[in-house]
Amino acid sequence: MNSPNKALSYLGLAMRAGKLAIGEEGVLKAVRSGQARLVVMAEDASDNTRKKFQDKCQHYGVTLAECFDRYELGAAIGKEARVLVAVVDAGFARLIEPCLVNNPEVKPID
Repeated sequence: MNSPNKALSYLGLAMRAGKLAIGEEGVLKAVRSGQARLVVMAEDASDNTRKKFQDKCQHYGVTLAECFDRYELGAAIGKEARVLVAVVDAGFARLIEPCLVNNPEVKPID
C-alpha cells in the first residue's frame, strides 16, 4: 500500500476511534484548544479557508498538510465531502504524518 492510501486508511481508523475533529468549526476548536496534533486540508479548499487555517496552524504550532481532494478525504472517514480534519491523538498523528511528509504529492505548509 502506498503512502497516500496508508494515510487515508489511518485517517479512517482515527475516525472510528473518535480521534478526529472534522469540519471547519470542529478543527478550529481543536487547534485553538491545543488538542490538534495534525491538520489535513483538502487541496480544493477555498482560498479563504486555506489562508485562515495556514495562519491558525502556524500561530498555534500545529502541522498542516494540504493533500487529497474533499471527496477522497470524506470517503476515507466515512462521510461525504470534507475539506478539513484534525487528528487529536498523538499516536495517530505519528502514524499519519510520515505518510504525508514522505509523499511528493503532498504540499507541506509551514
